[in-house]
Amino acid sequence: MDDTTTPPQTSEDVIDAGRTRIDDLDRRIIALITERVDISAEIQRVRVAAGGARVQLSREMEVIARYREGLGKPGTTVALTLLELCRGRVGPRA
Repeated sequence: MDDTTTPPQTSEDVIDAGRTRIDDLDRRIIALITERVDISAEIQRVRVAAGGARVQLSREMEVIARYREGLGKPGTTVALTLLELCRGRVGPRA
């Protein structure tokens, strides 16, 4: 008999561990989205200062296509939500 075997996990243990991992992923996703919003705001500031439009629709279509390709039809909704978050402001975050 091997004393290094771990006891079987209960379904509650598996669920709790999974939820902990999901919570960690959510924190990381939120941090990445916040970083994306900040970078987008900087790009918009530079574009407007150079006399360009705040939004570049061809670039947005590329982003939508990338998310749709990676996530299927729901990826379109994810991309549109990200783009909405990124278009929300041009100034520094409060």
